[in-house]
Amino acid sequence: MKPFPRYRLTQSLSASTLHCACPSQASHVGQVGNLRGLANPATQSRLLILAVFALALLVPTAHAAVDGFVINAATNKPAVNATVSLFQTTQQGPQSLGTAKTDTTGKFLFPQDVKAGVGGGPLLLQAVYDGVQYNKTLPPGFPTLGVNIPVYPSSKNPGEAKIEQHFFVLEPAPDGTLTVNEGFVYKNDGKTTWNDPDGGTLQFELPAEANGKVEINVLAPGGLPIRRPADPLGRPNQFKVDFPIKPGESRVDLAWTMPFRSPGQFKDHILSKAEALRVVAPVGVEFKGDGVTALGQEPTSKATIYNVTGPNLDFQVAGTGLFNQSNDSSGNNQSLSENLPKLYGLLTANSSFLQNVSAVKWILATVFGMLALGFILLYRKGNPLETAKTSSDHARRSG
Repeated sequence: MKPFPRYRLTQSLSASTLHCACPSQASHVGQVGNLRGLANPATQSRLLILAVFALALLVPTAHAAVDGFVINAATNKPAVNATVSLFQTTQQGPQSLGTAKTDTTGKFLFPQDVKAGVGGGPLLLQAVYDGVQYNKTLPPGFPTLGVNIPVYPSSKNPGEAKIEQHFFVLEPAPDGTLTVNEGFVYKNDGKTTWNDPDGGTLQFELPAEANGKVEINVLAPGGLPIRRPADPLGRPNQFKVDFPIKPGESRVDLAWTMPFRSPGQFKDHILSKAEALRVVAPVGVEFKGDGVTALGQEPTSKATIYNVTGPNLDFQVAGTGLFNQSNDSSGNNQSLSENLPKLYGLLTANSSFLQNVSAVKWILATVFGMLALGFILLYRKGNPLETAKTSSDHARRSG
C-alpha cells in the first residue's frame, strides 16, 4: 500500500498553503485548491481531519478557572475593590489558592485550573465587604464561572434583624450534672448586616455554677458551623458574641454544664429578648412553675416543649433524661444522631477567617440540631396541641 503523505499546515492559515513532508514529494505543491492528486474522496477526508486537528492545537485549552461578581445586594450595584479569597477545602484544612480584588464592574478572577472535589472537598470563596466576611461554597459539579457573591452594607443597629426563637434543651443526668444547650434563631428580613463588635449581636448570662465555661457555635445563612469565643461584658457571668447577623436566617448555639440534682430549681436570666422563649425536656423529665406552659411533644424525639416567660427563669426540674440515648423495642440503646448526616468541617489554620472555624475535621449533627430544626418548623406552623386536635377531627370525618 502506498504510504499516505504527511502534510503540515504553514503558519499562515489564510493562505491555506500545504507543504509536503514526504520524501517522494519534496517540492512545493501550491494552494489547496490547486493540489493535484487530491480528487480521491478518502484523501480529502484525511486532509480534513488533519486540518481540524491542527486548528484544535492552536485553540487554547479550556480550564476550570473561577470567576464571578461581588454585588451589593442592597443597591444591586457592583462592590468595587472588594477582597475575594479562594480556598480549597481538604482534610488537612482549607488551603489558600489566592486573593483577588474586584474591578469597577465587581468582577473577580482566579485563572488557575481548579475544580471542586479534585484534591479535596468543596471550593470556598470569601469576600470581605464593609468589615464583614461573606462566604460562597462551590460543591463538586457546581459551576465555577459567573459566580455571584451577594454582600450587604453593615450597621451597628439591628434594623430588621431580630431573635425569632430562643430555646433551652435541658438534660439532667443521674450523676448530678445538667447539660444545657441554648439556641438562638435570628431572622433578618432587611438588606443590612447587623454588625456590632463592641456590644455584640448576642448578650447572655450564665448561672454562677457554670463557672463561665461555654462553647459557642454560629451558623450564617448558607454557611458552615464556626466556633466563636464568649467575650466578657464587664459584669459577672455576663458575655457577648461578636457575630454579624446577615440577611436571612442565622443561628447561635451555646453549650454548657453545671452541677444539678433533680428535683431542683433551674434559674437563669435572659439578656437578649426573643419573640418566643421555649424550654425542651427529654422523655422522663418534667418542668413546673409560674409561667411554664406545656405546648406538646416534638414528634421525632418525643421531647416535651414548654413555653416560658422571661427575662427571669425560675422553675422546677423533676426527673432525669438524656437525648443521646433511647431504647428501641429490642432493648438496644441507640443514639438519635446515628442516622444524621455528617457536615464537613474546616480545620483551624493561620488566617483570620480560618482561626474562627471550628477545629474539627467532621462535625456530626447533634440531637440539639435536629431538635432545633424540628422545633422551628413545628412552631412556625402553630401550637402542636391544636394541630393534633385538628388532625384527629379530620380523621374522624374522613372515617
